[in-house]
Amino acid sequence: MTTSMFQLGDDELSDRLLAHMGEVEDRLRQAVTGADELVDAPMQHLAAAGGKRLRPALTLLTAELGTAGREEVVRAAVAVELTHLATLYHDDVMDSAALRRGAPSAHAVWDNSVAILTGDLLFARASQLVASLGADAVRVHAETFERLCLGQLHETLGPREGEDPIAHYIQVLADKTGSLIAASARYGAVFSGAGEELAGVLEQYGEKVGVAFQLADDVIDLASDSATTGKTPGTDLREGVATMPVLLLQRRAAEGRIDAEGAAVLERLASDLGSDSALRAAVEQLRGHDVLEEARELARQWARDAVTELAPLPEGAVKEALKDFAGLMVDRLA
Repeated sequence: MTTSMFQLGDDELSDRLLAHMGEVEDRLRQAVTGADELVDAPMQHLAAAGGKRLRPALTLLTAELGTAGREEVVRAAVAVELTHLATLYHDDVMDSAALRRGAPSAHAVWDNSVAILTGDLLFARASQLVASLGADAVRVHAETFERLCLGQLHETLGPREGEDPIAHYIQVLADKTGSLIAASARYGAVFSGAGEELAGVLEQYGEKVGVAFQLADDVIDLASDSATTGKTPGTDLREGVATMPVLLLQRRAAEGRIDAEGAAVLERLASDLGSDSALRAAVEQLRGHDVLEEARELARQWARDAVTELAPLPEGAVKEALKDFAGLMVDRLA
């Protein structure tokens, strides 16, 4: 578990969140075991590799607006992390990713079929937990699952003719990443008894935080090495998925304001990136261009917009912590 995100300016609040996260971790370990001896190993693979746990962390944090530490809050926190883990198994198959969280991806250890079915099994475990939380939680979970699938489909199919590629990509990020973070924020408010009004505010905040997080990830994927991120840099480039830095370069080209270095990057990206050396060269070339700073600033703007959504919340440690949380999503190493 990454504990740095709990250093949110209030020691007492951070300590409470860490204590509750310990319980979430225990429940998570239970949730990824008990199928049978053969299946437990792939199920435990990514959970054991660690991760940021930002979704359950957000559920626990927003629950501080009501009665924190309720059983329902902990269950919801485990459910959102299981859902997230499930998507990672599927994403790594679709992206042919060799690494995840610094470890070989599940499909590299076993095979694509095992990885996909393990992801499905984790979705099932998450659904069982959500079903215990009532009809509204089931509805939110189903709607979020639909958006996760739509986001992946729209990323795979690409923008329609005449559609702005950057607007299309932002919607993909809102669906693929923002929707689950929004649900995580909502669950904390609902199951702590903070009320529907605050839950709606936090949903809007969570979705924008999710977009900011993923935009920052686009930059980190190129600016950092695999030892830092736990992933192979440039995997999206190899698969032909244009992330925000590339989309911004393409927009410059379309508007006739691209520099020679940027044009050379786009030419390199249009070549065969199948070999590791070719991919490394493309990443290095893109890493050295100022478009990365433009993408980083876009992530910061989405984080600032997320903080603006918090205006209706009562002043206090939780509101300040949520502001800090948004900043941590973009100003991080990995």
